[in-house]
Amino acid sequence: MYYDLTTLPNGLRVITETMPSVRSVSIGCWADTGTRDEDISHEHGASHFLEHLLFKGSETMSAREVSETFDAIGAESNAFTSKEATCYWTRLLDQDVATGLDVLSEIIQRPAFRANEIDSERLVVIEEINMNDDDPNDVAFENFTTAAFSGHPLEAPVLGTRDSIRAMTRDDIKGYWERRYGAGSMVVAAVGNLAHEQFVDMVAERFSEWDGPSVDHRLADVTPQPRVELTRRDTEQAHIILGGKGLRRDDERRWEYQVLNHIMGSGMSSRLFREVREERGLAYSVYAFRLAYSDAGAWGVYVGTTPSQTDTAIKVIRDELEKVMEEGVTESELERAKGSMRGGLALALEDTTSRMVRLGRDEIAGLPHLSTDERLKRLDAVTRESVKKIAQELYSAERLIGAVGPFETADLEPYLT
Repeated sequence: MYYDLTTLPNGLRVITETMPSVRSVSIGCWADTGTRDEDISHEHGASHFLEHLLFKGSETMSAREVSETFDAIGAESNAFTSKEATCYWTRLLDQDVATGLDVLSEIIQRPAFRANEIDSERLVVIEEINMNDDDPNDVAFENFTTAAFSGHPLEAPVLGTRDSIRAMTRDDIKGYWERRYGAGSMVVAAVGNLAHEQFVDMVAERFSEWDGPSVDHRLADVTPQPRVELTRRDTEQAHIILGGKGLRRDDERRWEYQVLNHIMGSGMSSRLFREVREERGLAYSVYAFRLAYSDAGAWGVYVGTTPSQTDTAIKVIRDELEKVMEEGVTESELERAKGSMRGGLALALEDTTSRMVRLGRDEIAGLPHLSTDERLKRLDAVTRESVKKIAQELYSAERLIGAVGPFETADLEPYLT
């Protein structure tokens, strides 16, 4: 195995990968909780709000002390929240690992939740929501997610809403932390110039008195119905996402799915980029993407185009989807996609943070830890026939649209069929 994994007596997992050729270490403290785990009635946006608040420090450490400690050692530090997990991370010199763990362990286990800081950070989060709402691209994606996961725990936006953030109390936030954060629901992942046993001892010294069991999730499949989720705005450009139901994160066909996604809309040699942008000049930005979670997924194609060209752009996209279902992909497309993905894997190996994210994400999600050779083996096994088969399954199902532009819903509904 390329990694080492130790579970402490309190249930906290420590997973590491050693890179002796570098001088840095990336550490991520992963909480097994995200937007899907919130009580929508009073916790909507709590995962992300909590991510902000933990950097405000503990009862013995102020927000200024947190930032000054990281700055004094030249460390990078941040956090991110997804629909299924939250990660607090730092990248620093190998000689400063103890200092990084001191700060992370303190803010995660003993957050202060000071009333004045909650109120000030509440305004920051609302400004973040305002910023996203001003970006029609972000709004189109949120609309698509709402359509794809309607009625499902994955439907809610990560940031919450202005109303939910304004209404959230200190007790709501603290209660969410107490309910979802604990040793049994935490993974500490680290990659870089370190020794596993020594790192485990350092983590145990700082986290051994923490308790708390593992947490569960509300899992359910979802079958989206044909739907247009539109935000009407008089924009200069229409932002359209056409898509449908995808694969779960652990689906064994995900390798074919990734190759298909790459051929259709990843990079300047992809079919959609070539047909929509290069050949017809209909858009500056067009690409395919996939969303994969523990119990559900979605595929989508984004295009930003002049409103008057929307009809032509969507028709070209639909034609390309039909073509790959009927004819499959060429051998040169398959090999080009595999080569690009091999290169992407190799480049990611050079970055300790990328490797830490992969290690921590897979562990918190319960996915197998595949070495680079194992990943390449799975990739090499993908065939033209298997790519065509997954294209037929995904692209022939019910379709959805998330959009922003000067339209009415009825204007876009014909493109669902």
